[in-house]
Amino acid sequence: MRLAQFHQLVNDEFGSALGQFHIESHVLSGYGQTPQRAIEQGVDVREVWWAICRDFEIPENRWLGEDY
Repeated sequence: MRLAQFHQLVNDEFGSALGQFHIESHVLSGYGQTPQRAIEQGVDVREVWWAICRDFEIPENRWLGEDY
């Protein structure tokens, strides 16, 4: 997954402003850091997206985005 796709998935799920807020401030339960920091530390963006999905209890049928 590319970073641009990650941001699109976040925006589609939460909207632009709230999505950016979650990326910058939500501490991922499985990583102990924000999504932004996890990505900066080299965690695969797909793993970060899945962690967000788990934390926010996003139904699995939406984990791949709107086109799937």
